[in-house]
Amino acid sequence: MVSSASPVSPVSFDVLVLGEPLVELSAAEPLRNDTLVRLRFSGDALNAAAAAAAAGARTALLARVPDDELGDGLVARIAELGIDTGALVRVPGQHGVYLTHIDPEGKRQFAYARSGSAGSQLCPGDVTEELVAGSAVVLASGIAAAVSPTAHAAVLRAAALARRFVYDPNFRPRLTDAASAARTLRELAPRAELVTPSWPEEARRLLGLAERASPRDAVAAVRALGAPAVALTRGAQGVLIDTGAGVAELPAVPAREVVDQTGAGDVFTGTVAARLALGDGLLDAARLGTAAAALSVRGQGGTGYVPTLAETRSMLAREVAS
Repeated sequence: MVSSASPVSPVSFDVLVLGEPLVELSAAEPLRNDTLVRLRFSGDALNAAAAAAAAGARTALLARVPDDELGDGLVARIAELGIDTGALVRVPGQHGVYLTHIDPEGKRQFAYARSGSAGSQLCPGDVTEELVAGSAVVLASGIAAAVSPTAHAAVLRAAALARRFVYDPNFRPRLTDAASAARTLRELAPRAELVTPSWPEEARRLLGLAERASPRDAVAAVRALGAPAVALTRGAQGVLIDTGAGVAELPAVPAREVVDQTGAGDVFTGTVAARLALGDGLLDAARLGTAAAALSVRGQGGTGYVPTLAETRSMLAREVAS
């Protein structure tokens, strides 16, 4: 563990993820008085990092974690998920928390208590040049950029220093407005090797697209911002990939069991970042990402079920053969 004043020693990671891990309190029914909840750890950055590690990448999470007993439990869970803990920054402060209830159809609502949390105070000083330069791929999201001005600056610094940067807009109206999220997308798209927006609501709102616009219009709009490649996730319609050399449509991998869809998009992005870092082409990486995301919904919560690379490849092979 490092303190906020301690520089991280030069290391070599396949994937470095920036963001805020959260305490997740989830219930099997709508949140009301006397509802029983279960404590887990989640958040988009932790979900993506867990997926990247499971996909075979040596993965680190750059995050601020409160220096208390609950923080100790969080660090233990991060390590349990196969994520290197050497880039974590232990600091005084409170945890970010979100509450949700299971909804297999994905129509769940989140209640957040994260304003002023230790994790939201990630800052450019935490993003050392040695750490970023020693990582093959750096991954961050619009959530990390929206939680505070210092975290926004940290994401910008990471993007500027990264050899390869992947950006997931991950727009959350409860954290920021569409205009601010769109500005961040415009800032980061030219610095990213890959941008992974979702269709339709996120892409339309952040790109200012008309109702009649198509998914191909969306990928063209992101490419026009300067992104060399785009992976537009479309749920059951699969993923639309623009590599700069052409557009390809990848079918979705149907989920055979759906318990909770929390974090499925993060699993896709984390898996893709991992496989890019390990030498796969974008199309192959995205195919694995769709399979991993389909498997992940078997578990409750963002890290309730993190499929292994063998499981993901097996599912993809069965889907191709069927």
